[in-house]
Amino acid sequence: MNNRKATLLKYGCSVLAIIALVKLDYSEQIRTTEAGLKIIGNAEGCVRQPYKCPADVLTYGIGTAETSGEKIIQGKVYSDEEIAKSWVKNIKIAEQCVNRYANGKQLPQGAFEAATSLTFNVGCSAVKNSTLFRYARQGDIQAMCNQFPRWVYSGGKVLRGLEIRRQQEKARCLVS
Repeated sequence: MNNRKATLLKYGCSVLAIIALVKLDYSEQIRTTEAGLKIIGNAEGCVRQPYKCPADVLTYGIGTAETSGEKIIQGKVYSDEEIAKSWVKNIKIAEQCVNRYANGKQLPQGAFEAATSLTFNVGCSAVKNSTLFRYARQGDIQAMCNQFPRWVYSGGKVLRGLEIRRQQEKARCLVS
């Protein structure tokens, strides 16, 4: 069993429980709905105790990484409330990027959520000048949605988990 799987089994938390907390306590702070949260949360997974992700970055909760500027305490077991709060903060950062660089306020809900999920995953600097965001700015939603399958590489390799996530993002994008 790999380290991530062992960590999930020992310190995993429920993505659905965190989504419920976000909807209850933070829904007015973000535009992303439950459908978008499920794509992000299910792809990222939820872990209470910090671990090193495949990119060797200290991470906890639902994709909260030390690169997000948050001080992560190694060995700490984070509560659902702490995980929800940090996740909302990081979703807001991704949404702000989509609004600024992809004309997010004008995007249909599904396209906005798909772009937010991608941005949450790869970071604003990776997508802000992308073809996907260019199509979004132009209002060509179909062309934008067709770009998601291109974002499946990590370290020069196609990752099955990214293929699945991008298929879900593309499907959400097309709901627009």
